[in-house]
Amino acid sequence: MGGTLYVVATPIGNLDDVSPRSLRVLQDVHMVACEDTRHTQILLRRHEIRAKHLTSYTEFNHKRKVAELVGQLDRGWDVALVSDAGMPGLSDPGEALVAAAVAAGHTVTTIPGPNAAISALVASGLPTRAFTFLGFLPKKSGERRRLFVELLAAGRTIVVYESPYRVADALADLAAEAPEARVVLARELTKLHEEYVRGSAAELAERYAAQAPRGEITLVIGAAVKEKASRDEGLGPEERDRRGAVSMAKP
Repeated sequence: MGGTLYVVATPIGNLDDVSPRSLRVLQDVHMVACEDTRHTQILLRRHEIRAKHLTSYTEFNHKRKVAELVGQLDRGWDVALVSDAGMPGLSDPGEALVAAAVAAGHTVTTIPGPNAAISALVASGLPTRAFTFLGFLPKKSGERRRLFVELLAAGRTIVVYESPYRVADALADLAAEAPEARVVLARELTKLHEEYVRGSAAELAERYAAQAPRGEITLVIGAAVKEKASRDEGLGPEERDRRGAVSMAKP
C-alpha cells in the first residue's frame, strides 16, 4: 500500500497561523518536501516538532525530485509538501508533484490554511463572487498590458502576486490601459507591517513610481469606476429613467 501526499498550508507571515491538524501531519509524516529546509525548520522548532527528514523541493530541482518523492510514496512513506508560505501548488512547482502522485495512484489530500491571494481578496472591498487568480504577472511590459486588457474585459476581480521590484512597472502598465481601475495593494500580510493601499490604477502607479514598496505583494484589481454609474448611485429607477430620457432628448 502506497503512502499519502499531504499538501500542507503554512503561515504566510505570522507563525501562529498554523492549524493543529497541520502540525500533527508535519509531526507524523516520514518526510517533508519544502522550498527551503532552513525556513521550514524555523516553523518546526517554533512548535516543538521533532527533527524530520527534510528534503529540498524547489523551482530549480523539482523535475528530478518528483520521481524521487513518488518513489518514497511507492515504498509506503507519507510525504508532506510545504512551501515557504501559504498553500503549495499555487504558482509554485508543487503542482508537478501533485499531478505525478495522482498519476501514480497515490492518495493526495490538502491541509487547508493561510493563503495570501484569498486573504487579500476578502479584505480588499472589491467583488469576491467571481474572480481570476493569475499567480505572477509576465515580466515583459507588452505581455502585461495585453493580459490586463483581456482580464479586465471579463469583468471579474483579478488577484495576482508581484515582486516589489516590478510592481511599479506593473501598475504603470495597468494605468496605461485602465487608469480608473480600482486597485488594492496588499503588503506583508499577517506580519508586523501589514498594509492595504487602495486607489485607482493611476493613483497607485504615481505613488509607487518614485519608491517601490517593500515585502511580499498581492494586487487585487477591480473594474474601472464609471463616472455616470457613480453619479446615478442611490437614485431610484424612476429618476434614473427620467435622467436617461433627458439625456437622449438633448440635441
